[in-house]
Amino acid sequence: MNPVEGFKETFGTSPLIAASAPGRVNLIGEHTDYNGGAVLPAALQRRVQVALSRNDTNQIVIKSSRFNDTVERPVGDPKRGDWTDYAVGALDKAAALGWLAGGVNLFIESDVPDGAGVSSSAALITAILRAAARIGEVTTTPVAIAQYARAVENDYIGMPCGIMDQMAVGLADYGKALALDTSDLSYKVIEIPSDWGFAVIHSGVRRELADGRYKARFEECQQASEILKTNELCRLDQTQIEALARLPENLCKRTRHVMTEHKRTLAAIDAMKVGDLDAFAALMNESHRSYSQDFEASTPVIDDLVNDALSIGAKAARLTGGGFGGCIVTLIERDRLDAFVAELLDRHENAWRV
Repeated sequence: MNPVEGFKETFGTSPLIAASAPGRVNLIGEHTDYNGGAVLPAALQRRVQVALSRNDTNQIVIKSSRFNDTVERPVGDPKRGDWTDYAVGALDKAAALGWLAGGVNLFIESDVPDGAGVSSSAALITAILRAAARIGEVTTTPVAIAQYARAVENDYIGMPCGIMDQMAVGLADYGKALALDTSDLSYKVIEIPSDWGFAVIHSGVRRELADGRYKARFEECQQASEILKTNELCRLDQTQIEALARLPENLCKRTRHVMTEHKRTLAAIDAMKVGDLDAFAALMNESHRSYSQDFEASTPVIDDLVNDALSIGAKAARLTGGGFGGCIVTLIERDRLDAFVAELLDRHENAWRV
C-alpha cells in the first residue's frame, strides 16, 4: 500500500509529508561500530515508508499496514516495550529538537522485516526524523539524522547500539555499500560490482535484541575496553595486545573478534573497490567463523544454514546483524544467484529470502 493512500484511508485526510528509508544488510563488520572500527553495510531494496501530519491534540495516533489496530499514545509517553516505541521515540526526539511538537497522525508502510537483523527500527526512526525535519523546514545532514536516530535507540529504547545502522539507512542506496569508519564517521559510498550477487536469507529464527544477549556482548566489550584503557577496542596497540592474555577468556575472545573483524573489514573494502570477489568471500567466511566462535553470537540453525549455503556453491556465507538469529548474507556470482537461493530454501523449509 502507498503510505499516502494508507494515511488517507485511515485518517480521512491527506498527510502533510511522506518520507522513507531502506533496510540494510551488513556485509562485514559486526559489533565493530561501537568499538571504534570499520563496517561495510549495504542498502536493501526493501523500505520503511511513513506519512504523517499534525493532529492538534496531545495524542500520537499510529497505524501500520502490518497490524489491524490503531494505537494511540500521549505525547511524551515513556517506553512501553512494544513496536510503537520506535515511532514514539523518534517523535519525542523531533520535539526535543524543535522540529515537530504536539500530537501526530502517523501511517507506516514497510516491507522491511522486523526481528531479522536488517535494521527495520533504524529505518523507521530515520524515516520519521526525515519527515519531521521537512515539516520543521530544518536544514540538516544525513550524518546528523543518523546521530539523532542512534540517540533514540540508545536513550529512549535503551538499546546500546553503535551508529552503523543509522548511517547505512541514511546514506546508502540499493546497489551500493557504505564503507564507514565509526571512529570519526568518515565514509565512502562504494558501487557493488555488477557481477557480484548478494542474497539475504532469513533463518526462520526471529532475532530479539531486547532479550539481553546483544546487551551482554556490548557490556563485555565495555569491560574489556576499561581493563585495556581504550575507547577503541578495535585498534589496540602492541602493549594492549600483549595484555589480552591476562583478560578473562570471554573478554579475550570478544576483543579478538572485534579487533580482527576491523582488519577484515578494511581488507574487504579494498577487495570490493577492485572487484576481487574471491578475496572478499574469504574475508566473509572468516568473519562468520570469528562471529560464531569468538563472539559466540551464532546459533546451530544459523551455522547449519551457512554450511549448507557453502556446500551448494556460495562463495561466502555469514551471519549478519546483531546476532542470535535473524539472517545470513551470502555471496555468489550474480548469474548463479537465483538457482542457488532456490536450492538453499528447498533444504531449509523455515528459511526465506529477504
